[in-house]
Order: sequence, then C-alpha cells, then structure tokens
Amino acid sequence: MKKTILVAGATGNLGNKICRELIKRDAAVITIVRTATDPEKKEILTKIGVRVIEADLTKTDEIENACKGVDCVVSALAGLGDVIIDLQKRVLDGALKAGVPRFIPSDFCTDYNYLAPGENRNFDLRRQFKVYLDSTDIKASSIFNGAFADILKYNTPILNLKDKSIGYWGEKADWTLDFTTMDNTAAFTAEVALDENSPRDLQIASFQISPNMIRADVKEATGQEFSMQQLSSLDDFAQFIKKQRGDNPAGEFELYAKWQQAQYMYSMFSTHHHQLSNLRYENLSWTTGLEYIRSFVK
Repeated sequence: MKKTILVAGATGNLGNKICRELIKRDAAVITIVRTATDPEKKEILTKIGVRVIEADLTKTDEIENACKGVDCVVSALAGLGDVIIDLQKRVLDGALKAGVPRFIPSDFCTDYNYLAPGENRNFDLRRQFKVYLDSTDIKASSIFNGAFADILKYNTPILNLKDKSIGYWGEKADWTLDFTTMDNTAAFTAEVALDENSPRDLQIASFQISPNMIRADVKEATGQEFSMQQLSSLDDFAQFIKKQRGDNPAGEFELYAKWQQAQYMYSMFSTHHHQLSNLRYENLSWTTGLEYIRSFVK
C-alpha cells in the first residue's frame, strides 16, 4: 500500500531532494508551506508530484489538518530557535494530534549525542528539541550525516583550494571526518521515512576521510601536492571560538555566524561516526571521497 509522507521544509535544497527521492519510491508526498511562500518554489514542487498545502504555520490545528492520513513526517527545516525548536514543536504537535505514527527531525548533522552541550550552538538547539520529541509517544528516527560534502568546495581550512592547503587541529592529521552528499542524504532519508522499523538513531557517511587522505585524493585527482597545516591545538581552537563568539554578539541571530562555522569545524575534529548504517538499504549507492573531490577540484 502506498505510504503518505509529509515533508516540512520542502522548499529548501535538502527538502526538495527528499521529496524527489520519495516520489521515485512511489510514495505520496505532501508538504505544508506558508501562504507567503514564493509561488515559483511551490510550482517546482507541484511539477514533480508533491501536493502543496498552504497554511498558517503558527496554528497547530492547520498543521494537524495537513497531517491527517500521513504515515511519517520528515522535517528538513533549517533555522535558529524559532524554527528548530518552536516551529518543529508545532509541526510535531500537529502530527501527534493527527495520529501520525513516525517523525524524522531535522538532525542532519554530526551525531551531537557524543558532544558536550555548549560546544555547538546549532546542535544545542537540536538537542533541546530532542528532549521534547522523546517525551512524546511518536516513533522518531534521527539521521546523522556528519557534514554535507558541499563544504569541501568552499575553501574552508580543511580544504583550501586557493592556498592549495589542507588544515587540521591537534594531532589529528589522520582523524577521519564524516561527509555525506546531499543526494545520498536525501536518498537515505526517503528509505528511512518508508521503513516502519527504522531505529532511533542512524549514522551515515558517503565517505570518511582524514586530512591526510584528502591530500592523497587531491594528488590522485589533479597531480598537485597540497601542503598540510597544523592550525592549532584543539584547546586553543576552543578558546579562539569562545572569544570570537563573545566579540560578535550579533552572530547569535545569524544561522551561520563566523564563530558557528568554527564550531562546526571543532565538532568534526571532536567526534566521528563509529557505526554507519549505510548498508541498511541495499539499493543505495554511496559517493566516495575521490569521486567527490574529482567532481570539483581541477
């Protein structure tokens, strides 16, 4: 029997990809959007077969109406506390009132369960929502994909194409980092949404790769030798982030403040995934580190 999945945040890049993957798997897909949503974004979803419902997302009863008959709600929402905590709570409350049995929260990040609270502002917001989610009777599944592989394209210290350098903190040149492409994340999420027996937490990674391995893959892909740079100790990096955050109070209202970006780097070098669920669904294929690096390093 065809399952019905509601995707919150479907107008975003990840949400759109999740919708496409669900439709490939013959699911009926619904999304709920604000009445002021860009008509072009709604049309894109409608054209691929998504049923778009406009609603006042400040009203739980309107969300409840959209959730009636839904088998699973997938949240691909992105934002600060007003979204990750407040809006997700309303979406969850609407799903609960409608009798939806399953919920996938917007936990698409490093597995914060292994990190100390306070080390990453955006992870802490997800941790707060998790407390509320786990206090309900709905069956939840969180998908932890590490970092989206796209960040390797953006000249972060981990891979700086302009400087032809690869950076790391502490003694962690061989520490593996978890990267997942958005396409792989969307495909896996679609499988989980349709899997009534999915567990509470699932760790995935398209590839796990250390700074030294990145250097080797860049050389294989281009023939170029990038330099390795130990940037500082992890303790010094943590103190730098703390000072940067204190000096930039306006960043508390920015989704990706400079100090928040540094927090993401710190988290990647503080924990990594130990039990990947990549093989849970046999029909999925995963992008390798070398394949991904070849796609954009010239």
